[in-house]
Amino acid sequence: METYLVEKTSDTATIGFKDANLTLITPLMKALEDDENVVLVRYLDEHPELVDRKLMIQVKDGDPMKAFEKAADSLVKYFKS
Repeated sequence: METYLVEKTSDTATIGFKDANLTLITPLMKALEDDENVVLVRYLDEHPELVDRKLMIQVKDGDPMKAFEKAADSLVKYFKS
């Protein structure tokens, strides 16, 4: 699976997931929803064989990519133990 930045503004980021399924995206969304700085997490899904799955993240303050990295790090720690 590969992640890539689709679009970024001052308070939002849309991240694409190449060859991903909901097994990873669902706990990532939960970790983002638990972050008090995250205002909105939206799963963007079109036809899975034609378009990559995407997550849109909106934050109150700071860089939305930091929220994504924090959520990803928490998943790594959870699944390593």
